[in-house]
Amino acid sequence: MMDSFPDGFRALVIGASGAIGGALVAALQGDPRCALVVGLDRHSQPAIDFAAEQSIAAAAETLAVQGPFHLIVNAAGILHGEAFMPEKKLADLNYAQLLATFQVNTFGPALVLRHFSRLLDRRRSVLALLSAKVGSIEDNRLGGWYSYRASKAALNMLLKTAAIEVRRSNPNAVLLALHPGTVNSRLSQPFRGAEIGRAPAVAAQQMLAVIDDLGPEASGQFHAWSGERLPW
Repeated sequence: MMDSFPDGFRALVIGASGAIGGALVAALQGDPRCALVVGLDRHSQPAIDFAAEQSIAAAAETLAVQGPFHLIVNAAGILHGEAFMPEKKLADLNYAQLLATFQVNTFGPALVLRHFSRLLDRRRSVLALLSAKVGSIEDNRLGGWYSYRASKAALNMLLKTAAIEVRRSNPNAVLLALHPGTVNSRLSQPFRGAEIGRAPAVAAQQMLAVIDDLGPEASGQFHAWSGERLPW
């Protein structure tokens, strides 16, 4: 149970059709103190599609009547697709892959910050964006994965900047960049995800525990599923 939130707290998960998003929805539905869990994806009602900018604003407007929300998590993300895999070298860079990766990992979440931060409860609330440790500039020792690394680094800056602004109007809100680690999902399967990854249900519980443990002083920070604070 998430004891830091009030009894009857309301939660929203964006990217609920993915492995991690679905596990977060299930974990929150299993919390007897959670009164409402809304899962959003491209096929939900309302629908949200990071390729359709207006859908983000429209979803937030539709859900405003069910708020305020105590917990909002964006679990949508992309590492590879039917047309591309992570770049191994500079020669692999191209506009199409860069744009596709940034649209899902950076531009969409940026507009989530814009439109959904106003739905946060003013007593105790958290808005967490799933980032990635490989997006840490300081921690980058192996290179490669250009689009993915850069899109997550940009996401971290957007989160950090938004946290400064949101703190002025909602000092009890916590905005977090959250690294889920390696999870057995479609995203990780081409990279031994099934072999070395954790079950989505386990990862969801671990990340919710980190969220539950962090207060307003942590707003604008970057944390791993283990609770470790990560370098930008």
